[in-house]
Amino acid sequence: MHPVDLAVLVLYLSGAVALGLLLGRRSVGVEGYLLAGRQLPWWAVLGSIVATETSTATVLSLPGKTFVPGGDFRQYVQLALGLIAGRTIIIWLLLPGFFRGRFFTAYELLRRRFGRATQRTASLLFLVTRNVGDGLRLYLAALALSHFLEVSLGVCVLLVGGVTLFYTYWGGMKSVVWNDCVQLVIYLLGAALALGWIAAQLPSGWDSLWEFGHRQGKFRMFDFSWDGTDPGVFWVGLLGGAFLTLGTHGTDQMMVQRLLSTSTQRGAAAALFLSGVAVLGQFVLFLLLGVGVAAFYQYHVPELLALKGDEAVSRFISHHLPQGWGLVGLLLAAVFAASMSTLSSSLNSSATAVVNDFLRPGAARNWSQTRLLRTSRGLTLAFGLLQMLIAYLGASASQAVVDNVLTIAALNAGAMLGLFLLGTLFRHVGQVAALAGMLLGLGSAVGLYFFWPLPFPLYAPAGALVTVATGLAVALVVPPPGSPPSVAPSSEDPQEP
Repeated sequence: MHPVDLAVLVLYLSGAVALGLLLGRRSVGVEGYLLAGRQLPWWAVLGSIVATETSTATVLSLPGKTFVPGGDFRQYVQLALGLIAGRTIIIWLLLPGFFRGRFFTAYELLRRRFGRATQRTASLLFLVTRNVGDGLRLYLAALALSHFLEVSLGVCVLLVGGVTLFYTYWGGMKSVVWNDCVQLVIYLLGAALALGWIAAQLPSGWDSLWEFGHRQGKFRMFDFSWDGTDPGVFWVGLLGGAFLTLGTHGTDQMMVQRLLSTSTQRGAAAALFLSGVAVLGQFVLFLLLGVGVAAFYQYHVPELLALKGDEAVSRFISHHLPQGWGLVGLLLAAVFAASMSTLSSSLNSSATAVVNDFLRPGAARNWSQTRLLRTSRGLTLAFGLLQMLIAYLGASASQAVVDNVLTIAALNAGAMLGLFLLGTLFRHVGQVAALAGMLLGLGSAVGLYFFWPLPFPLYAPAGALVTVATGLAVALVVPPPGSPPSVAPSSEDPQEP
């Protein structure tokens, strides 16, 4: 790597560490560490949500969707519209419940509605799927970076995981969110500059890119047919995207924790809704980059048009972008940033879930702020080391196994959504019925994946529908004892120590 590009990469990594150290000094108490004192501006939370949703796969794989022959904008533009619709429902249906009490986790709402067993089951499911999935995402990010940097996979795991763990350990939620905002700017700037450089290399600049894209049919955005097996059909993207975001942003602690870090429900609503609009714009940018790479190869190295999408984008960054301008270093920093934004959020939210769903309701409710803060940091360290270990183990598995595990880790979104819907919309459903519905919903989604594969966005609505239907059916046989509990604060709620 050219020294200038290496300097850009080192500057980014050093800046992330320095920001974590700086903000760590300003985190006071466990609420300051885990929720940034509930004082983050809504626009910073917006940036953090978008950056957390963006992984290395987004930066490298999404452009590949439009690079390949027949690739177009349909699936992800229509999916993004579903993401916006789902966020709107969350703002109306679930967000008010999160702001009725000073919650630390999404699952505290389930305890007030159903009981502690439901809270801890949901939290445990989150911890397992989140850490296995993100540990393997760390492996995939390290694998991609090892090709770019020409160093071993182990070194890349230590580099990405170590830097992320360091600034998350010291800075807590403040460091996570503000680093996310910096990372968002870096990977968007990198993609935009790469696209601009491509246009400058084409015979007629942007006109050549537009002409190539239209000629190849790559700018097609909507498909209103009724083929339920095609992920590029409008209703599949809209319905699947809405249910998917309801599960990931309305019930997943990693996203809900950001909303709880704002000072007001109105600010959280603005951050959540506008993040969907930002994701739509981000999808368009990365898909356009894929068209640009295909146009570049068409005019300069047409034999490379036969490459797979991921390979084409990776090869373009490492072999065709000019060395010594800092652009290669910026794009490598973007790959780091996309991975680190997700990992840091995972570590912080996992520590929060353990502290507030398993420790504080018991003996730890009388712990001092110092002890809770020390425990939170210790858990952050433990989950960071666990995810790095999973990344190393991923190196010994086949690529197909890793991809399957990553997909299965996301299948719980429908079951979790169904559980929250049961608690919000059906007051006669008790804890036994809710747990039965959640477990059967999760099992049905996994079963569909293995035995009757659907377009990926449809697993969330399938799991949610099975969860709700099962919960309602079991409630007829096993009604809850007495009247359903209120979601108002009770004397059992853990108070601020």
